[in-house]
Formats: sequence, C-alpha cells, structure tokens
Amino acid sequence: MCGGRGTRLDVPVEKPLYRVAGRPMVDRVHDALTGSEVDSVVAAVSPHTPETATSLRERGVAVVDTPGEGYVADLDAALSTLSRPAVTCVADLPLLSSALVDEACEAARNAAADSLTVAVPADLKRRLGVSVDTSFREGGRELAPTGLNVVGGDEGGVWVTSAARLAVNVNRPTDGAVAGWLAARLGQPKE
Repeated sequence: MCGGRGTRLDVPVEKPLYRVAGRPMVDRVHDALTGSEVDSVVAAVSPHTPETATSLRERGVAVVDTPGEGYVADLDAALSTLSRPAVTCVADLPLLSSALVDEACEAARNAAADSLTVAVPADLKRRLGVSVDTSFREGGRELAPTGLNVVGGDEGGVWVTSAARLAVNVNRPTDGAVAGWLAARLGQPKE
C-alpha cells in the first residue's frame, strides 16, 4: 500500500519515496516482500503518488491503481485484484524484513481465523519514541497495528509480536529519525 498523501510527514517528496538510511521506504518494503515466501508483489498506488508509481514501474514492479480515497477504500480496491489469502503491507514500514513477513504468514497458517492483523504492544512504540496513531485493546493490552496483515476471509485474528522492526511506521519526521537510527543499529534485515 503506497498511495497515501503523507501530510503528517510534511516533506517535499511523496511519502513512499521518503528515504530511510539512504533508501526510499517503498524500496525497502518491496525488497522484504520479494525476499519472503509470498508468490508475487503488487504495489497499490493512487493519484497522490504518481512519482512512486513511475519509480516502481521503472523497477519492473507490478502496480495497481487505486482511487486515493483513503486506506480502507484503496485496500479494498487493491484486494479486488488479488487472490486470497494475500499479504498486505504499508509502504511506511521501512525496517520490515523477509523473515518477519514469513513469520506473519506462518502465524496466519496456524491461526483459527481467516485473516490476521499483525500488531505490536503500543508501549513498545512509545519506548522507541515513535507515534502511536491507532491502537486497540486485546487481551487486556493496548496494541497498535503494524500495517502488515494477512487477508483471507471475514474472520479476523491478531498476532502480537515485539519485533522493533514492525513497531516503526514513518508518519512524522520524528518517526523517520527513529527509523534511520534503528536502521543503522539493526543493520540489513536478515532474509
């Protein structure tokens, strides 16, 4: 999912093209997905991200156009073109690794639900110094969705992980600074 406006990030580049440790976030996410067990990768762009669409097409990435009417509408449009189950991921998760994608897929296979939301404890995000824009309560804990999901059917479950790589969504300049700092300390993700 790489069609958001990125207004909270407030930078002169489209959000998916925002650089973390010298690389556009969308390229980092694409590399993690292509190195994982997923069969194919399709990037969902919108009218808000024409430069991202061009960049991805130049890299040979399959692209689907969405209406740019918000995350849910764009996700529905993208999912309508895919078979299920499908792994969905936001472009602002620059520390994602192939191994974490594979762990989420394995958790989905082992879950009683058709679909799986990957979440981290909200306090992990706070300890890392990144924004918590959305949270929900599950099992007595405050959790934050990561933007990585496995979508199958209507019955949903939650997989909770404490992986710092999944706790950093870059929505604001401070999130970008934390992502760059962590990228330097964590090194390249293990494939």
